[in-house]
Amino acid sequence: MSADGLRRLWAGVVLGGILLGGCSTAARMKDVNSTPPLRSYEQLVGSGRHLLEVDDSLEGFNRGSYRFNYYFDGFLFIPMVRGYEFVLPNYVQGRLSNAFDNVGEFGNLTNSLLQFKLKSAGITVGRFVVNSTVGIAGLWDPATAWGLRRQSRNLGQTLACYGAGSGSYLVLPILGPINVRDASGMLLDTAAASLVGPAALWSGNTVASIAYTGTSAVDKRHRVPFRYRQTGSPFEYELLRMLNSMMGESGVPD
Repeated sequence: MSADGLRRLWAGVVLGGILLGGCSTAARMKDVNSTPPLRSYEQLVGSGRHLLEVDDSLEGFNRGSYRFNYYFDGFLFIPMVRGYEFVLPNYVQGRLSNAFDNVGEFGNLTNSLLQFKLKSAGITVGRFVVNSTVGIAGLWDPATAWGLRRQSRNLGQTLACYGAGSGSYLVLPILGPINVRDASGMLLDTAAASLVGPAALWSGNTVASIAYTGTSAVDKRHRVPFRYRQTGSPFEYELLRMLNSMMGESGVPD
């Protein structure tokens, strides 16, 4: 499961718990001193749309992928993450995460330019230069402390900028819940990075390339707290589908 998708799902699980928990206190909140909600139902899920209405035209494939991910995550991916966390001190884990994020600035820069976000592009270049030099190959992140905050951009956002709809809900093996537009963008982002991005420096060395790809994948999973089965719901597929619909839109960044 991709890091962005898992972060959105974890945030969605928390939000879902808050929304469901709020139902039990609704009666007590209907007094004249109650604070009105910050957003209406229509603003949250879209005008003319029901919360549970999700385009899942690929449901057969998606349920199969969900079952695969359920077992893959529990029996292989998470044990690998636990081994990674056991072997490496927290300090080393932080340095590796910073280095991987620094390599990822290539995608942020490319998509900032494609979205005509020139300020974001400039900040991204500044971050990469500072962190690659002062931060020693990105192991440290002095750029953030200096006010150059990470400008996360992806091709899913870029496609949304040009009017592409999100398309059907989609569950990818290993990568997890997403939608067709963002999945297309993610695959193209990955292909571009492997061909002309910083990661292409290791393409000629099979061992180094495998080590980089594997460690990067485990690091991304390590940074996302969501775990399958932890919702405790027998309808986890439906719950994740609903939460992904609420939280999973790439949107067009400011």
